[in-house]
Amino acid sequence: RGSLVVDKTSLSGFPFPYQPYNIQEEFMQALYSSLDQGKVGIFESPTGTGKSLSLICGALSWLTDYEEKKRQEAAALLQEGETTLSTPAAQSSTTGSSAEPDWITDFVQKKAERDLVSKLKEDELKRKKREERLEMIRNNVQLKYALKRKSCEEDEAFKLLQLSKEEKVEAQGDQEDEELIIAEYESDDEAKKSEMKGCHVTKIYYCSRTHSQLAQFVHEVQKSPFSKDISLVTLGSRQNLCINEEVRRLGSIQRINDRCLEMQKNKHEKQHHDEGVKRKRGPAKSVCPYNKASALHQMRDEVLGTVHDIEQLLKLGKETHSCPYYASRLAVPPAQVLVVLPYQMVLHEATRKAAGVQLKGQVVIIDEAHNLSDTLSCIHSAELTGAQLCRAQSQLTQYADRYKSRLKAKNLMYIKQILFVIEGLVRALGGESVVFLSGTEMLTINNFLFKAQIDNINLFKVACFIMLLKIKVMTTKYTLLYFCQCHSYFSYKDTLRRAWSGSAESEKVLSASPMMQVEGFFMALTNSNTDGRVVVHRQGTLSESSVKFLLLNPAVHFAQVLKECRAVIIAGGTMQPVSDFKQELLFAAGVGEERITEFSCGHVIPPGNILPLVLCSGPSGQELDFTFQNRDSPRMMDETGRILSNVCNVVPGGVVCFFPSYEYSRRIISHWEASGALARLANKKKIFQEPKKANQVEQVLSEFTRCIQRCAQDGGGLTGALLFSVVGGKMSEGINFSDELGRCVVMVGMPYPNIKSPELQEKMSYLDRHLPHSQGRSPGQALIENLCMKAVNQSIGRAIRHRGDYSSIVLCDRRYSRPGTLSKLPTWIKDRTSTHTTFGPAFGALRKFFVEKKQKQL
Repeated sequence: RGSLVVDKTSLSGFPFPYQPYNIQEEFMQALYSSLDQGKVGIFESPTGTGKSLSLICGALSWLTDYEEKKRQEAAALLQEGETTLSTPAAQSSTTGSSAEPDWITDFVQKKAERDLVSKLKEDELKRKKREERLEMIRNNVQLKYALKRKSCEEDEAFKLLQLSKEEKVEAQGDQEDEELIIAEYESDDEAKKSEMKGCHVTKIYYCSRTHSQLAQFVHEVQKSPFSKDISLVTLGSRQNLCINEEVRRLGSIQRINDRCLEMQKNKHEKQHHDEGVKRKRGPAKSVCPYNKASALHQMRDEVLGTVHDIEQLLKLGKETHSCPYYASRLAVPPAQVLVVLPYQMVLHEATRKAAGVQLKGQVVIIDEAHNLSDTLSCIHSAELTGAQLCRAQSQLTQYADRYKSRLKAKNLMYIKQILFVIEGLVRALGGESVVFLSGTEMLTINNFLFKAQIDNINLFKVACFIMLLKIKVMTTKYTLLYFCQCHSYFSYKDTLRRAWSGSAESEKVLSASPMMQVEGFFMALTNSNTDGRVVVHRQGTLSESSVKFLLLNPAVHFAQVLKECRAVIIAGGTMQPVSDFKQELLFAAGVGEERITEFSCGHVIPPGNILPLVLCSGPSGQELDFTFQNRDSPRMMDETGRILSNVCNVVPGGVVCFFPSYEYSRRIISHWEASGALARLANKKKIFQEPKKANQVEQVLSEFTRCIQRCAQDGGGLTGALLFSVVGGKMSEGINFSDELGRCVVMVGMPYPNIKSPELQEKMSYLDRHLPHSQGRSPGQALIENLCMKAVNQSIGRAIRHRGDYSSIVLCDRRYSRPGTLSKLPTWIKDRTSTHTTFGPAFGALRKFFVEKKQKQL
């Protein structure tokens, strides 16, 4: 991992689609250096400064130079080896210290040299073939001949498409029973077989939070100077990439996954039948028509040849009659450059292996990483309800009773262990009582295992067994039989009775496999005792109660990513406060200060294009203190309405108002409806509200945009639109309110998390025990403020999206004026923020700001 001897001292050496800003050049230089030296980089670049394009051009410039350096070194070694072989045996000076005769030493040395040269030639030949292959694909030449190539890529495809030997059925009984009998299981062998050892080459893994953010990144790649010369693979879930309408209609991701795996198994059985294997007749089983090997290989080649986003992958899959989900995975090992994928596919080890992602010696870029700690905690936490325990216990009991005479002894032992653990979880939730006291209990992992009396079970092996068993049993017609025969003491009969009437609740009940939840919870309990807690929620009946594993130390799972990768880049528009981020995630994962590098830049907008204001009081002099005790007072709500009314009088276009929670948003809007304040606001701006369902967001945003555009053209009474949203909601991240859509962002109060939450209190206690105190505050107290300000920063960053954009930010709460709170704002906002104890001067500054902008446009 030596430093590359590549001249990047000249910033103009980075390919870029246009003349870069100075901060973009500095960003790319710092990124190049971090990748070159194998660092863990924390990069902060505000939205609108071209962060994605800087990441692309900086990282791909480094990779291009890195591959060229490797080629030069290989060529030099090859030339040196050939020169050595062509000279007389001259290395005899080393034989003086050896007891072997000269001719033996000379023979061994020459053989080693010949082996080295052969290996170098072989590596060089493979590299040339791979490059020729990718070039041929890009030029769309001789694809049909490319499909015949037998290489490690096809070996990888075969491993992906075939089912493991453990999934083969035993040759006894009728066909329906055969496919439900599981072969003898050995967890260690299974783990080894699950590893995919394809010929992975150096690549960059880019991950972000949502599919829409990934699509935006791919579009930036398409605009970059590298778009014609690189291979890019976009990975996603079956729910996002499946083109089989029969499967897509199932709705939930778990049902889609189960159905896909079942069709894979049917395909494998059909192949055996076609090859002449005699099987007893049974009903015909459906096979996915989009999962043929030749079509998958063709689509893989198309994926490697051109940069596609997910929408383009779906279109290509329909055109080639090939599955985008499996074709994209086949393209991962040979992809020379860029793999684009969601967070969890990198951060969760099991998902990472299933997707064929190998991180050894690779580069990982995690974008939108401001909530990385929370994301890691959520991914590795797990929850089980009493209703799910009911279904899992009933399913497994029926399966064991039906096949116990034919199950191998070891498999029967594992099934009994699973049932024993489930019974222990039931005891921990209150036993078989129909009604018991409600409450919440927080336990360490060991204490929970002792209380449930399951501390003598190897949960890791049991969980691995469930991974294999759930595919065999849970996707069959017998599942409905198990649902119908649930035991009454689980208090679940009423739910099931309603299920057959087609209620919405039944759809929720049947949408997820309980064994999937059981497996996840079992694996969660294998964490170290100090790294997590088990939260037991008792809610009156067993079916309504739940048990949850809460991960307190996300660094333990991030450590493996940091250890395997050559370099890790953690990027975001707002990474403050970096010190707490480093303490909780990097230092705790064993990363030393010497491996960490930081980069933060300002914004590209002129200083006069942003007006951040802190309001300590409203128009009538009412102090703005939106603490939990004061925010529900009618006076506070009325004052907030007057502030918004004044803002809407002087701000053109769109105004976005963020409330701290959905509940407070509902209460204050209801109050305004009753007082008439909402009607007065509607006289100036058409009012929109954040929808309750995620699939309605696009429609609301479209109507919001059209209204603003129409008002700008027509004039009249309405000057634009007012959008009510919630911090941390559907519109606080990933939505662009650029130009006229967001001329002002109003933040009502401070969105502190619920301090009474048992989970949050336990997290605070954990940090207080394991992290150092600073500036007279405990790490737990710092966590509360950091969570609040991270959410604020994400929301107020929705407005300024490019160099020519301008906007105002109004922070309505006197607590924003505290120096410690102001310091947690992004630097480019903090340096331009003014605090006003009275409303008059603040309103005057706001009106002057927009008057001047209007005059410049005339």
